[in-house]
Amino acid sequence: MGRPRCWRFGPIALLVLFTACEQTEKLQDRFRDLTPHETYQAQLADAGLAETALGRDWTQAGESALEDATTITLPFQETGHITPDRPSAVGYRITIPRGRKLTFEVSLDSEEGTRLFIDLFRVPANEEDSFRPVFSSDSVSRTFEHEPWRGGDFILRVQPELLRGGNYRVTLREEAQLGFPVEGRGMGSIQSVFGAERDGGRRQHHGVDIFAPRGTPVLAAADGRVRRVRETRIGGKVVWVRESVHEASLYYAHLDSQHVSNGQMVERGDTVGFVGNTGNARTTPPHLHFGLYRRGPIDPWPFLDPPRREFPELTADLGLLGVRVRPINEGIRLRAAPGRRGEVVRELDPGARLQVLGASGDWFRVRLPDGSIGFVAARLMERVEVEVTAEGGGRG
Repeated sequence: MGRPRCWRFGPIALLVLFTACEQTEKLQDRFRDLTPHETYQAQLADAGLAETALGRDWTQAGESALEDATTITLPFQETGHITPDRPSAVGYRITIPRGRKLTFEVSLDSEEGTRLFIDLFRVPANEEDSFRPVFSSDSVSRTFEHEPWRGGDFILRVQPELLRGGNYRVTLREEAQLGFPVEGRGMGSIQSVFGAERDGGRRQHHGVDIFAPRGTPVLAAADGRVRRVRETRIGGKVVWVRESVHEASLYYAHLDSQHVSNGQMVERGDTVGFVGNTGNARTTPPHLHFGLYRRGPIDPWPFLDPPRREFPELTADLGLLGVRVRPINEGIRLRAAPGRRGEVVRELDPGARLQVLGASGDWFRVRLPDGSIGFVAARLMERVEVEVTAEGGGRG
């Protein structure tokens, strides 16, 4: 699916452009192909299964996973269990800031040939609009990426086909969309930022300056094609590269020398030139002026700045997946999301029997007897031992 071209302007212009992007996406959604999940739904209907109890439960599970998706922070990893005889799906709501890309990996330990539907939706600004699919697959044990040009909220849904299940693992992380363009340097080497005044306020700085010793390799921040290699009065020796995902232009200026030619294809990390101070930077220490353009200049900082959070250590007992547990004492809280910041849904009855559906860090995703789902601290749960009845049967 194509992407509408939106970029950063003033508040009023931004509102107009944001609305235009929304309208463009609505139009694109009307003419797109069916996703694998939608195709499977149509196949169920053709086979007369969509209106059976199991078929309706499967469809409802997919819809509920979107409407009741768990809000998570990245990076995030969960290992869970889906019972084959009870149609279910899992949804994760994620905020992706502008300049970041989402990397996600999904695997399923199940019968060979089981289809697992993986769908990523953009959450529309208008609550009355439908969720918009931006990525769909029925392949597992692969790593997928999505690079939205504008940030926003997204929902990742995972659902196996009818009467299939097993243990699954979902791993989600975010990364900067662009690689850092100076070898061996990081954000701390940026000493002049986007929007800084130049020439006594007559113009603004349309990029960031990254300081490094003369001759330090300047790297392609993304895959793309070299569009221009030239020398100008202001930029000195410059290289322009058109990146291949969003068709934005990357601008490298004040180079000591260039290392590419017009029309050349480059991959992220390839050397395009070397740090210098040519052009109007002759009186400054060597540095790279790096710019990002897409019908106008854009602040490259959020596209370069890497996230710094790490995965929480997994301490929850995976041996309890699918098992019933109970609170070890009174006052234990059920939360809407894993972590102490998750909204408290209710306090649990000490005698409550909860089925463990998934584990993330030190938290269990659980289903209550009334069918509601939430998260509890794993260390505060204990296995429910099977009770033997007078007839010799067991109950938990």
